[in-house]
Amino acid sequence: MTQGTKYDLLVVGGGINGAGIARDAAGRGLSVLLCEQHDLAAHTSSASTKLIHGGLRYLEYREFGLVRKALQERETLLRAAPHIMWPLRFVMPHMPDLRPAWLIRAGLFLYDHLARRELLPGSRGIAMRDHPAGAPLVESIKRGFVYSDGWVNDARLVVLNALDAAEHGATILTRTRLLSAVRAGGEWRAQLEQADGSILDVRAASVANAAGPWVGELLQGALGRPASHSVRLVKGSHIVTRRLFDHDHAYIFQNPDKRIIFAIPYEHDYTLIGTTDIEYRGDPAQVAINADETQYLCDSINRYFRQKISPADVRWTYSGVRPLLEEEGADNPSAVTRDYSLELDSPAGEAPLLSVFGGKITTFRKLAEEAVDKLSAALGKSVPSWTSGAPLPGGDIAQANFERFLAQLQQQHAWLPADLAHRLARAYGTRVRNVIGHAQSLADLGRAFAPGLYEAELVYLRDTEWARSAQDVLWRRSKLGLHVEAGTLDSITRDIDAWFAREPERQSA
Repeated sequence: MTQGTKYDLLVVGGGINGAGIARDAAGRGLSVLLCEQHDLAAHTSSASTKLIHGGLRYLEYREFGLVRKALQERETLLRAAPHIMWPLRFVMPHMPDLRPAWLIRAGLFLYDHLARRELLPGSRGIAMRDHPAGAPLVESIKRGFVYSDGWVNDARLVVLNALDAAEHGATILTRTRLLSAVRAGGEWRAQLEQADGSILDVRAASVANAAGPWVGELLQGALGRPASHSVRLVKGSHIVTRRLFDHDHAYIFQNPDKRIIFAIPYEHDYTLIGTTDIEYRGDPAQVAINADETQYLCDSINRYFRQKISPADVRWTYSGVRPLLEEEGADNPSAVTRDYSLELDSPAGEAPLLSVFGGKITTFRKLAEEAVDKLSAALGKSVPSWTSGAPLPGGDIAQANFERFLAQLQQQHAWLPADLAHRLARAYGTRVRNVIGHAQSLADLGRAFAPGLYEAELVYLRDTEWARSAQDVLWRRSKLGLHVEAGTLDSITRDIDAWFAREPERQSA
């Protein structure tokens, strides 16, 4: 890009909402620039519980509209990217002292029928002694319920939205911070600061503030505007332990404090446990789990599982700050709505500004569609929406049959070890061929930086997916950092960072 370039839309924020808005707008023919102060999905959007779900527990707070909207989106998303999203069955053990069985059955009936369901089976009651999910649980749990939702690789979902935006003509600038933006002459004039300290002057017909936890700060600071809504920052923390069960179902546990805790099969060898809900007032970029949260999650699991865990069993943790739409009277962070509000500031004759407050990962596509509808109308551009039936990059798998796609990949590239073929297929879908190129052996993929991580993949991630560091690769573009031996992680990180510093950077897609 060149100094002074004018765009139809400047998107500020490279989380799921910003990437989704950039994709939708670029696909409608708008010229788009997205800037993100850190890496794509560096914060909230890589720190979710990694579920595509309607939010069963939100029914208890009578959030029927939100649940219906999320359930409608659930199957749309599952079809769009079957490599990074797939159906998952959840087991809810019944604890009579917490919620009566009739109430749970009624909630699950609503959950099954609030929106049309084609891909996912409905709910049912189970006797724990007759179901594989009963074996790991304490003997006192005799019955439960099973229902369906979806799993998502959240950080890759963000990257794929940004990649699709780029392939529709958008410019994606990571590690680029908005310093200021002012309205002048019917447009926005913005200054962006890149990682090397250089300043870019850009012009935009409109701005979308999708800064997540920083949405209010950005409005009052760089954009110099008041906000009619505010966000409530809530910290959600997760722990990862060794695998606690061998089957492929996840668990949803009810706690006496009415919080819900998930235990989910994770990265083959692990169990993901979360999340907490704690009011947060610090810097969202510095959020981290504390000892009380770790103990709370361990205690929650120990209430249900025969095999007990302690903080010493925790292999990895992550935390994120969720920017929830502030509501009057919602003292409990768990009760704060997960819905969103789109605030359009469009004075007559002046360039529009749209700010995103709240939201959840399941409804990002719908949020983006509504946001671009509003911005398009304000700009006098009438272009229909398009994303509801469009696959994300790599998601154009025939009949969304991932297992058949994987079998074909292994047949065509028999030299790929099975676990590597599976990981690459899950990460890149049909784009896996762009990663391995014309390689005929592992040696053709170049240097191995870690088990299963070769230079060919680093080149692809650098040139196509905006990766610039070991952290980007090991913990966002993949979770390979979880699989390397703890004693070697630091040296692997240094080697990858040195590679990025040494290798010339090419323009991303």
